[in-house]
Amino acid sequence: MKVGHEEPIRLVGGVITVSSTRNRESDTSGRTIISIYDDHSIPLGHYEVVPDRIELIREELTSALACCNFVVLDGGTGLTHDDCTIEAVSPLLEKRIDGFGELFRMKSYDEIGTAAMLSRAIAGIIGGKAVFCIPGSTGAVKLAVESLIIPEIRHILTHANK
Repeated sequence: MKVGHEEPIRLVGGVITVSSTRNRESDTSGRTIISIYDDHSIPLGHYEVVPDRIELIREELTSALACCNFVVLDGGTGLTHDDCTIEAVSPLLEKRIDGFGELFRMKSYDEIGTAAMLSRAIAGIIGGKAVFCIPGSTGAVKLAVESLIIPEIRHILTHANK
């Protein structure tokens, strides 16, 4: 059911892959997000791969938000000692979109079972722009971007900018 509260917003998407082991050439998840943007005629305004370091994630997010109205960060959302995307982004969020993480885990449960509880996916608003933090697997990326983010991004941005 579509609510119909969205404005005709020109989208510009950003992608930040958080990984200490991947680079642009080996970043299949980031390239998957970019491909999904292309499939939906969403221009890419920013793309980078950064290591799992809070200050570098924050710097890259600031750069991305300067030219994009929504940014997807993939990777660094797990439970290992170096996963710090949530710790980097969460304090910057002016408003959280708790339903995003809830729906992501619900849909993940349908695909991977109880391992879905390990996801710390979050989303929120910074300066009227949407930020999504999702796991770095290609399956998680497809699920989040195709099933949740793309269908609602204009609706989210409409409300974030009222």
